Amino acid sequence: MEKIVILTGAGISAESGLGTFRDEGGIWTQYALEDVATPEGFARDPVLVHEFYNARRAQAAEAEPNPAHKALALLEAEHKGEVLIVTQNVDGLHERAGCRNVLHMHGQLDRALCGGCGHRWEAPPAMAVEDACQACGARGVRPDVVWFGEMPYHMDRIDRELAEADIFAAIGTSGQVYPAAAFGQLAGAYGARTVELNLERSAASEDFSELRHGPASQVVPAWVEEVLRG
Repeated sequence: MEKIVILTGAGISAESGLGTFRDEGGIWTQYALEDVATPEGFARDPVLVHEFYNARRAQAAEAEPNPAHKALALLEAEHKGEVLIVTQNVDGLHERAGCRNVLHMHGQLDRALCGGCGHRWEAPPAMAVEDACQACGARGVRPDVVWFGEMPYHMDRIDRELAEADIFAAIGTSGQVYPAAAFGQLAGAYGARTVELNLERSAASEDFSELRHGPASQVVPAWVEEVLRG
């Protein structure tokens, strides 16, 4: 039975109303990443960082999974082999669409993290500088989101999963953020069939044996239907 590993990025959630990072008008055109998405930025101005992520958390809570998210949930439910989603997204829309086998390599908006003891718990709708860790009582807790300069979560497992994949698909990714940008090349070297499903060519398109371009809500359900037909 074929094992399918899928990488998803911000592009899969764009049609749910969540801004992408690198397109014109995207999140990083409105904020300096060094101010809101680095450990140094948090140390300088934790109030600004919490305001930024509180707004993103509220936006994600109002968003709804789109047909691309739902198609991947259908694939997981009906494919006879294993389906694993490795997501760069922190919005939780895969789970809300019904997916269960999801690795969050960049963390989750709805989780909080203590930088002191490493304890994690469900984040409140709004976090603040005054919040204390539920385990050790330390102040200065942060969103459980991987910032630039930090190591993504689950990397050892992701490498093992890529090595075992029969099919690797990248959906809605820019191909510019490492280490995820190298997953297509790595999976292909391990022997997987590789496909990119994206609005347009990415910076890593040359690493894929098959390219399908268009809105995620169209190309992902069509691809899932083909996979399930065999």
